Amino acid sequence: MVRHQRGATMSPQLDDIAYRAKDQPHARFTALAHHLTAEFLEETWQHLNQHGAPGLSGETMAAYHSVRGPRIQALVDRLKAHTYRVPPIRRVYIPKPGQPLKSRPLGIPEVEDRLLQAAVNRLLQPIYEADFCEESYGFRPRRSPHDALAELSTIMMTRPIQWVFEADIRGFFDHLQHAWLMRMLAERIGDPGVLRLIEKWLHAPIVEPDGRQTRPTEGAPQGGPLSPLLGNVYLHYALDLWFKKAVQPACRGEAQLIRFADDFVVLFAREDDARHFATTLPPRLAKFGLELAPEKTRLIPFGKRAGNASECRGERPEHFDFLGFTHFGARSRTGRWGLQRRPTAKSRHKFLLKVTGELHRLMHAGVLAQQRYLTQALRGFYGYFGYPGCSPALETIRYQVSYAWYQVLRRRSQRSHQTKTWYFGQRWFWLPGVTLRPRRTMAR
Repeated sequence: MVRHQRGATMSPQLDDIAYRAKDQPHARFTALAHHLTAEFLEETWQHLNQHGAPGLSGETMAAYHSVRGPRIQALVDRLKAHTYRVPPIRRVYIPKPGQPLKSRPLGIPEVEDRLLQAAVNRLLQPIYEADFCEESYGFRPRRSPHDALAELSTIMMTRPIQWVFEADIRGFFDHLQHAWLMRMLAERIGDPGVLRLIEKWLHAPIVEPDGRQTRPTEGAPQGGPLSPLLGNVYLHYALDLWFKKAVQPACRGEAQLIRFADDFVVLFAREDDARHFATTLPPRLAKFGLELAPEKTRLIPFGKRAGNASECRGERPEHFDFLGFTHFGARSRTGRWGLQRRPTAKSRHKFLLKVTGELHRLMHAGVLAQQRYLTQALRGFYGYFGYPGCSPALETIRYQVSYAWYQVLRRRSQRSHQTKTWYFGQRWFWLPGVTLRPRRTMAR
C-alpha cells in the first residue's frame, strides 16, 4: 500500500493533537475550542484561498483582509461568549459541462464563516489523519488522485484481481444524514463547543438565487472548507471500516478498496466475493441514507485471466472509469498483460467546453493573452492525464484546442480570408506539445 510520512504541521498545538490521536486511537478530544485564538485564526487566514467568491453579503476576501485584525478578535470574543451565529449560505448552481439541464449546487459561506470553518478543519484534520484508512485518498494532506491511480496499478499488476466493482453514490453530499454524521464525529470529538459549531453549519439557512430561504434537514453544502473532511468522516464509518472489518475478513480471496472522496472502485480475485459485495453494499449504504446510481454502477470481469478469456471469445475486453480515466487491459510488445488508461470521453469533452468558453470570453483580447491561457490550460491537462498510453488522446486534445482557437480568431479578425495553414504556421500560434508525467509519480 502507498504510505505517507506525516510532515510537520503549521502549529505546535496541531502536532500535539496529531501525536495524541495516533498514540491513543480511542481517545475523545474534549478540549479543542480553546485553540481557536486570534493567533490561530490569523495563521489560518494566511493559508486560506484569497480568491474565493463572496458570500450572501457580497463582502470579498480583500475587503475582510483590510480589517481582519479587529474582526478576528471580535469573532474570538463571540466564540468565547457562545454568541456566534452562523450566517446564511449563498446557493449557486454550476452548470455541468455538456449537460445544460444539470447543475451542481454549491454553498458559498460568508468570508468570516469560511475562515472559522477552515480553522476547525485544521483542528480536526490531524485527528482523522490518524484514523482514516490507507485506501482513502481524497482531500487528504500529501495524497492525490495520482497516488490512488498508482495504488490501482500496483494492485492490478501484483495481485490476482479478476473482478472490478465500479460505483457511483448518487448526490453524496446532498444526502449525508445529520444525525449519523454527528454520531460519527462524537466517536472522536468530545468538545461540545466544536460539535455545536458543526451542527450549526449543517443546519445553516441556504438562500437560493431567487431569494427563497430553506433550512436543510440533510446534506452538507459543497463550497465550505470543512465539507470535504465531513464527507471523508462519513464514508470512513459507512464504507471504509465496514469493508475492512466485515467484508475483507469474509472474502475467500483478495479484496481491495480504493476510494477518492465519494468515487471508489473495489477489486476482487473471486467472482463469488465480488457478487456478494454487490448485493450487500446497497443496504449498507441505505442504512446511512445513501444510494448507488444504477446507471453508473456495475460489476465486470477485469484482469489478466478475464482479458485472455475475452480474446479467446473474440470479444472486446471490459473497461471501467475511475478518476477521469478509462482503464483497460492491453498487451505490451512482448505479450505481457498490463493496465492501461486514457482520459475518459467525458473528461476530454469537459475540458474542451471549458477552453472554448474561455476563448469566447477572451475573443477580443490580444493573441498573446489567449496563447498564455491556452498554454496554461494544456499544461494542466497534460500534468493530470500525462500517462504512458495517453499520448494519442493528448495530441488530439492539443489539435482540437488549436482548431478552436483558429475558429475564434477567424470570427473576430480582418484576416478571415487566411487559411488554417496560415494560422497554424504563425510563431505566436504555438501551443505546448504533449508531455508525460515523470515515471516516479506513476508507481510509487
